[in-house]
Amino acid sequence: MRVLGIESSCDETGVAVYDTAFGGAAGLRAHEVYSQIDLHAAYGGVVPELASRDHVRKLLPLVRETLREAGLSTTELDGVAYTAGPGLVGALMVGAGFARALAFALEIPAVAVHHMEGHLLAPLMEDDPPEPPFVALLVSGGHTQLVHVARIGDYRLLGETLDDAAGEAFDKTAKLMGLPYPGGPQLAKLAGIGRPGLFKFSRPMVDRPGLDFSFSGLKTQVLLAWRGSDQSDQTRADIALAFEEAVVDTLRIKCERALDAAGCDTLVVAGGVGANRKLREQLQTMAAKRGGRVCFPRPELCTDNGAMIAFAGALRLQAGESVDAQVKVRPRWDMAELPTLDTVTGSHA
Repeated sequence: MRVLGIESSCDETGVAVYDTAFGGAAGLRAHEVYSQIDLHAAYGGVVPELASRDHVRKLLPLVRETLREAGLSTTELDGVAYTAGPGLVGALMVGAGFARALAFALEIPAVAVHHMEGHLLAPLMEDDPPEPPFVALLVSGGHTQLVHVARIGDYRLLGETLDDAAGEAFDKTAKLMGLPYPGGPQLAKLAGIGRPGLFKFSRPMVDRPGLDFSFSGLKTQVLLAWRGSDQSDQTRADIALAFEEAVVDTLRIKCERALDAAGCDTLVVAGGVGANRKLREQLQTMAAKRGGRVCFPRPELCTDNGAMIAFAGALRLQAGESVDAQVKVRPRWDMAELPTLDTVTGSHA
């Protein structure tokens, strides 16, 4: 089954083709992502109306480019998958409307995909994919969640952020220290030249039971440290390192607790912050000490992309799921509402 995937939940336009005949990493025939970072930089954050308009401009050319890269025509597609939520309603409507119209014209099925399920399943596209049950850390600019995955579609929330997501905390902390939008990746890069031990920030909520997160207080600690410093470039790097260490340590501690609580040895990490080098190193070390494993998607599939939507959609299309001709999106959507799939037979459980 050849599935076209379309991602348009926020400020990336992602398109991909996944072919289930090959499976694994080989099944990803082509994928392209267009980022709107330059468009929104002047505003210091994503402007929803501008995001929607840019998806309208970029989606069709990107679909054509992706199909050309895959060596396919639209008539060779067997299904279309699109992000139906959660996300910005206008941006979601652009992708959903395009996908539904294309599927209708081609007389092939279309399926609505949950954005976070796409992230969660992205590591399963790699060679030697993990098998459920496992614990997933979904960590991005909009979400920080720990989820127990019994089967595909059978998700139980173990813990989540009570305020800022980890990626959001990176971006806001960078902005506090004068870094341009989006500051999170720049903050992580600066941390690489920071001097360890000069600043120390708390590891929030690790001194109490439970698996929830809170990162908003770290921003206040950084702001106070920055205001009381000489505000030199080196000091900015030193604070960036201390902040990154605090976030990464917190995520590692909570992941280990979640594995213990779920009785699992496998951790799956997905989302934009999953590309962070220090986080990957710490989680790999933690997993090795436990005799388990940690699985990541390749770095380019950590951020929003069409490949994860094509893959998740292919699994659900194979299970017989599809949507009717109405264009529907869900800006808020609980993953617990998703139907469970039997990963062996590909049918509804």
